Amino acid sequence: MIAQILFVLALLGYAPLLYYTLKAIIFKVKWEYMVFFLAAYLPFHTTFLSIVLQSTESTFPVKFFQLAKDLIVLLSVLVFVLSQRRIFEYPFRLHIVDWLVLYFTGLAFLFLFLPLGDTTFVNKALYFKNLLIPALVYFVGRNTNFDDLEVRRLFQVIFVVAISAFAVNLMESLIDRHLQNFTGYPLFNQLVNNMEPSGNFGLTWTFETQAVTKRLASFFADPLELASSVLLGFATGLIWFLTTKREASFPYILVMLCSMGSLFFASSRAAFGAFFIMIFFIAVIFKLHKLILFGFGLAMTFVIFVVFFASEDFFYFVVDTLTFQNASSVGHVVEWLVALESMIESPFGIGLAMSGNSGSVTDEARVGGENQFLIYGVQLGFLGMIFYIMLLGFSISRSVRVFRLTDNVMSARIAFSGAAVKTGLLLPLFTANAEMYLYVSWISWWMVGYTMNEYSKIRHNHV
Repeated sequence: MIAQILFVLALLGYAPLLYYTLKAIIFKVKWEYMVFFLAAYLPFHTTFLSIVLQSTESTFPVKFFQLAKDLIVLLSVLVFVLSQRRIFEYPFRLHIVDWLVLYFTGLAFLFLFLPLGDTTFVNKALYFKNLLIPALVYFVGRNTNFDDLEVRRLFQVIFVVAISAFAVNLMESLIDRHLQNFTGYPLFNQLVNNMEPSGNFGLTWTFETQAVTKRLASFFADPLELASSVLLGFATGLIWFLTTKREASFPYILVMLCSMGSLFFASSRAAFGAFFIMIFFIAVIFKLHKLILFGFGLAMTFVIFVVFFASEDFFYFVVDTLTFQNASSVGHVVEWLVALESMIESPFGIGLAMSGNSGSVTDEARVGGENQFLIYGVQLGFLGMIFYIMLLGFSISRSVRVFRLTDNVMSARIAFSGAAVKTGLLLPLFTANAEMYLYVSWISWWMVGYTMNEYSKIRHNHV
């Protein structure tokens, strides 16, 4: 009965969203509205697929819905190209971030055809698709010009996602069950991802701590994705709080509180660290001295809690994590060493779909996989890893510059959010294949693209 109710609710949410998105893109030539679909759908992607599989008992509709998000992005790019009357005269003003996106994607395209690796061309093509789509999302953002109302609506979607995720976390905590126990998540992993159920809760080990306490994921794919996505909710809530009159700021305080609440429910060590890194980055870069004190106060509160009030299991869990004696931490180090060894032996890369946790990477071929930088280094060599690191660095620095120079408040809010999230994700990138967290990854790349559009305008006006 619960499965049928979830299926109906899922379709009632997905069908109107898809209809209005296609209507806007095709008939109104609003190809930019792709981002609304991504922001509203990607948090639910895996949960939606699990519900569809559980209800239909067929992988065919699952395959269709898996590709739908990619097709929406491709359709958006196609409509953009067709809507340009003189596409060959389109004024592309490329700068360092644009070039780095092109270099990185072009290098991956080259590796698609190089006879490297122990995997099939189909797996390579699927992996390349996972690299190409975020680049196209960046491209769409790079050519988007929203008015204030459209930007406000996008932020409102992000706010609703953050608040809703926390509400589901509260429900999960109240009934002491993971939402994934009702959505068919184990069956989805078994039939689609070739992963047998594991852990004490019949899901995967990701859904529990070493002390066998629940880590909640709300409607996201897993607790790690929820924890990383929290950074987007908190950063957007913070910039709206800082740029709104205090009497109207309560909704943004609520968004930040809900984001922090979900962070605790997810119990991700990397995300906790990323959260504090993001706070201090924001405070230092944007000279928010009260935020530095707030972040320092949170850190000290956590230390006092661990030392004086936490259970013995939790105390040693934190200590073992910091000293890399925790089983999970040791696992990360082992994966890093395997990846580094591969990079030293093959500095020019061993081929696509040979590292990471993407569905196109088979266990037999996988080399390393718990560090996004090393994942690209293994596959694309040192050059690919350097391109990716430079891309992140210049994306953050240019976004900070736009925030400081633009006169457009909405563009400044997007630039702030993009820079803060990309900075906050740096730590999770060291411990996970974090570009697979589609919601926070794709939306933040869109924000970087949108910010670079504003950067081009600022630079052009100053010439």
